[in-house]
Amino acid sequence: MKSAHGDNLAPSSLGYAMPAEWAPHRATWLSWPHNRETWPTQLERVQEIWLQMIVALAPHERVCLLVNDAQTENVVAARLKARDAVMRNISLPRIATVDVWMRDYGPTFVTRNVKEKPLAFNDWIFNGWGGKYESYEQDDRVAKEIAALLDVPGFPHPVILEGGSIEVNGAGICLTTSQCLLNKNRNPSMSQGEIEQFLKDTLGVNQVIWLDSGIAGDDTDGHIDDIARFVSPTTVVCVREANARDENYAPLEENFERLMAARDESGEKLEVVSLPSPAPLRHQGTRLPASYANFYIANELVLAPVFGDPADAGALGVLQELFPGRKVVGLQCADVVAGLGAIHCVTQQEPRAG
Repeated sequence: MKSAHGDNLAPSSLGYAMPAEWAPHRATWLSWPHNRETWPTQLERVQEIWLQMIVALAPHERVCLLVNDAQTENVVAARLKARDAVMRNISLPRIATVDVWMRDYGPTFVTRNVKEKPLAFNDWIFNGWGGKYESYEQDDRVAKEIAALLDVPGFPHPVILEGGSIEVNGAGICLTTSQCLLNKNRNPSMSQGEIEQFLKDTLGVNQVIWLDSGIAGDDTDGHIDDIARFVSPTTVVCVREANARDENYAPLEENFERLMAARDESGEKLEVVSLPSPAPLRHQGTRLPASYANFYIANELVLAPVFGDPADAGALGVLQELFPGRKVVGLQCADVVAGLGAIHCVTQQEPRAG
């Protein structure tokens, strides 16, 4: 969207804001996993998890699953029908992708309470998490292609940002990390103040709470969705590590202390709930970013990663207590996280608008 003078207008200036994830959805967007480089030996098991996600989501909201070609579309449709999936709520748009990380390259939707164009999207630049994976930069076009399918307006921004690096409560607050958004591999010419103003303009928030850094093994440079998540406008879950000798212990305690000290605009403290960490999970000697914070809030449902760890039950219990009106479903993600992400990383909510 542009003004009469041709300059970009900020979404917030037109009344748009990013809703909290628990606000009603029209749809969840996913991409079908196909990249053997990401999952050399686990791809078939990962695809099984995708089928479980879709079957769980489809009774509650539309599922839009991107597929690369007609053959994939036919195979996936047959596999879903064999599981008695609610097919009337599932669509399989043919939009080619390099990989599945919809949270980071897909559209970040914003809404406003007017009849004209109630839904729009932010289209920031995806550069493969700071230029780490050049071929992945091709997925930067996916947001525009989805928006074209939906016929919704977009706000193009000359700023590098991934959806997994931001978390909003729908009531004026954005959480993020300095490790990611202030990283020189993203927007080296922007100051912290400029980035804060950009987040306010594009997400419709009034306040940015900065945490420090993320967990070991996270190649995104500290995405917020592995460490802290809002579960209500005033409550946030924060991952903590019980083992003081673990490399995650100190940075996670620092984040917890920052959240405990944070205040909202009215000066009130947030309620901060601790979420446990699984024991270190490794693949070929490399530590993986396994985190219970990488859950996805859907209509009447929360999909949460579990890792075959003794802490799984406790983490699911914490989330179920925080979401009494939603069923919390654990999905085995030890194979998924070998690709360095989990459920929240691969989903993107399209809010219900209008």
